[in-house]
Amino acid sequence: MEIISTISDMVAWSQRTIAAGRTIALVPTMGSFHEGHLQLMRRAAQEAETVVVSIFVNPMQFGPQEDFASYPRDLDGDVALLGNVRVDALFVPAAGEMYPEGFATRIRVERLTETLCGLQRPGHFDGVATVVGKLLHIVGPRVAVFGEKDLQQLVVIRRLVKDLNWGVRIIGHPIVREADGLAMSSRNRYLAAGERQSALSLSRALETARQRLAGEEEDQGLDAAALIADLTAFIESHPGVRVEYVSLVDRHDLRAKEVVDRDTVLAMAVRVGKTRLIDNGLLIT
Repeated sequence: MEIISTISDMVAWSQRTIAAGRTIALVPTMGSFHEGHLQLMRRAAQEAETVVVSIFVNPMQFGPQEDFASYPRDLDGDVALLGNVRVDALFVPAAGEMYPEGFATRIRVERLTETLCGLQRPGHFDGVATVVGKLLHIVGPRVAVFGEKDLQQLVVIRRLVKDLNWGVRIIGHPIVREADGLAMSSRNRYLAAGERQSALSLSRALETARQRLAGEEEDQGLDAAALIADLTAFIESHPGVRVEYVSLVDRHDLRAKEVVDRDTVLAMAVRVGKTRLIDNGLLIT
């Protein structure tokens, strides 16, 4: 595995790879790897002949009161974990390499960024779209793999690629969960023992909603607002949990759903103590 830190070297590596007739799959990350990341990489290795993983904690997608400075970083640990998967190149640019002096461009995707996390984190998805756009342009992959835990991000990136006619296939990989049901996240390490128990309210709310809907697939009159209210109350009954949103949205375009159907996703964001967590899942599977 080659470790590359400059854009010029990454472009040259990709150009040599493509000229040799090999395809590239990209897995963009912010590092601090866990099994969820490794599964993205394994999927990428199934989709292309070479795999590039990027690690970049993107300052453009963090707000002024968010955890950019304290976001977990462990490059040595990440490199060690990559020994468990097939990765051909690791791209680790510095912030000044990605955003040099005078950088003045942002990519904005309308509407899809104005709900859910976009309401809570103004400008976040402009930062996501900009850095993903740069990475796709630098690496030149045929496919890129993202986790479905960040559903809104996945939908935004698919729209970006479609609207700008980039020939990149965007693959969403199912959420990877801990044994207790908690969606894997680099931020889980922030949680104290009691907070982790409260964090399980997310996956339990999802299971509660699915159980409530079991046997009701033919009932098109189910009240989405009532379900949201019940799930919100359930989550907030756990110590130290503050709900940012509990929403029922369409899996493809994030539009709010008034009636639950096979494309309805339960999307949630909460604060457990100081830690922000998200989770989601289809209600009818």
